[in-house]
Amino acid sequence: MTKIKETSTNFENKKLLAEECLEVYASGIIGGQWTLAICCYLINGKLRFGELKKCLPAITERMLTLQLRKLEENKIVTRTVFAEVPPRVEYELTPIGYQLSTIIKNLEDWGRKHKQLMKS
Repeated sequence: MTKIKETSTNFENKKLLAEECLEVYASGIIGGQWTLAICCYLINGKLRFGELKKCLPAITERMLTLQLRKLEENKIVTRTVFAEVPPRVEYELTPIGYQLSTIIKNLEDWGRKHKQLMKS
């Protein structure tokens, strides 16, 4: 994942827009290519890394790891490590993460309608 240089005008513009518009702020958190897909699967409950990978066969392990770390950093997902051999790690949505379920359902409905519109 590429990062924008913090000294760039583009970075400053994005930062100011996110501060002024909460919708832009929210889309910056959940707007990644894989973020919503990961959250869609976690809405149904806890999943292990391998289970998530099976749900998203096109994602690389590295990208899944990066996305999960970002979601954890943004307090959307919690990561629980169990002291077992082999180690077991589970990912689960936090309470604020579970609040995305309504938004995701609305996006799904909108996407279905828009896709149908584009076919006609």
